[in-house]
Amino acid sequence: MTPVVIDELAELVVKDKKVGTTSAVSLYEHDEPMPYVGALSIVLNSAEQPVAVIEATQVEKIRFDDVTPEHARLEGEGDLSLSYWRQVHKDIFESLFQGELGRPFNGDELVIFETFKRVF
Repeated sequence: MTPVVIDELAELVVKDKKVGTTSAVSLYEHDEPMPYVGALSIVLNSAEQPVAVIEATQVEKIRFDDVTPEHARLEGEGDLSLSYWRQVHKDIFESLFQGELGRPFNGDELVIFETFKRVF
């Protein structure tokens, strides 16, 4: 992600417009904990300065192709549509899967969709 995109996403969290996020199950390392309800995370800007603290309020594993328009809206990005969400996330996951796993990404991959609230 570019610094501009990182800052835009951080600002959406600060303004409570972004209350959801998605990650791919396959990209978690064996020693890296999976997201869970109640987990606290620090949101950083592109300069790696903290801008918010968030708490996970819901965590669900679903197939990429089963992400709903409501999920897309909760992410708060772009025009809030599912088509925008799919294209952006597909591009990101395809790049990460090729680079980190050496294999293609497809719509059957499990993703973790988290909703969160800003606590600071």
